[in-house]
Amino acid sequence: MTSDTPSPQAPTLAEALASGAVVLDGGMSNQLESAGHDLSDELWSARLLAERPEAIIEAHLAYFEAGANVAITSSYQATFEGFAQRGIGHEEAARLLTLSVDLAREAARQARDKGVTRPLWVAASVGPYGAMLADGSEYRGRYGLTVDELERFHRPRLEVLAASTPDVLALETVPDADEAEALLRAVRGLGVPAWLSYSIAGDRTRAGQPLEEAFALAADVEEVIAVGVNCCAPEDVEGAVATAARVTGRPVVVYPNSGEAWDAEARAWNGRSSFAPEQVLGWRESGARLIGGCCRVGPEAIASITRTLATA
Repeated sequence: MTSDTPSPQAPTLAEALASGAVVLDGGMSNQLESAGHDLSDELWSARLLAERPEAIIEAHLAYFEAGANVAITSSYQATFEGFAQRGIGHEEAARLLTLSVDLAREAARQARDKGVTRPLWVAASVGPYGAMLADGSEYRGRYGLTVDELERFHRPRLEVLAASTPDVLALETVPDADEAEALLRAVRGLGVPAWLSYSIAGDRTRAGQPLEEAFALAADVEEVIAVGVNCCAPEDVEGAVATAARVTGRPVVVYPNSGEAWDAEARAWNGRSSFAPEQVLGWRESGARLIGGCCRVGPEAIASITRTLATA
């Protein structure tokens, strides 16, 4: 696999955020499903790391061509424990985690071959403990584990992902301030910047903690370059962005889902979309600098976000 690291002249993601808005990609799973791939497995999109890596490249490429500057890797549900449950050993699991970053780099190379000249970055996805359980608990938190236990769970794969030299680690869809504390401990000293993104309901984390307290955990963590929310309802975003900006003083990352609701038992999305690209202007006004979409937000919506931000 060809590695495509940014040139020395390219800005870092942190530098880019200091000068304006940067567009994130959209949902990996919906893009893979729209291409005909079955993701009903507990490993979700991570299964395709082993079985159909070219499909992951194609999904990343679709978002780069739509206008995204940042690709989030397919490692959200990729954990040593989850792979072990499928008979995949530690060494092979580490290879697949590294591959997730390589595939995003390859998509960036192919995008440049197709004429994309703007800076492109790779964010290594680190999903919450509940994502490994594949039972919907990532939308609840409160797993019954201590902060120390959660840190021990997250640190090994963070080390592998950091060693694969992504531009940033995406600590995402975090439902619980305790898990955020564990993740923030685990990224210390890895030498790779990170963003922290909570999944929320209204003005609280999914576990029920006030967002002001949850965001404050990241305010003084040197590695953190952005704080915000993802995989939440679009209508919950603007207030959360303002709170994150006020509490942390950092650029804010925001990538909500379409507004539909996930039924963990049926493993299906229900309801109607409430995501509208023009909403991003209010988010940017409130402090958002890293802006995209999560579940059920595809390349067409990312293209609309890109146009909206560029023309307003």
